[in-house]
Amino acid sequence: MIANKGKYDDLCTYVREQSGGTAAVTIVVAGHKGSGFSVQGDMTTMIHLPQLLEHLASDIRRAMEANIQGDPGDGT
Repeated sequence: MIANKGKYDDLCTYVREQSGGTAAVTIVVAGHKGSGFSVQGDMTTMIHLPQLLEHLASDIRRAMEANIQGDPGDGT
């Protein structure tokens, strides 16, 4: 596991343990403790994390663009 704990490390631990996963990333925006994140996993998993997050960001961007372009309320 990564040694540095985030402010939502307890929540990240819960998600990882309940899911049975070997790693978890928890991102909270404007939560009870403010915004923050926690990442847990072994080094093998962590090495691939930046690529995984970049892929996820790209997927989110594509989905948002598709929703905006296909939105019937936009007058097109």
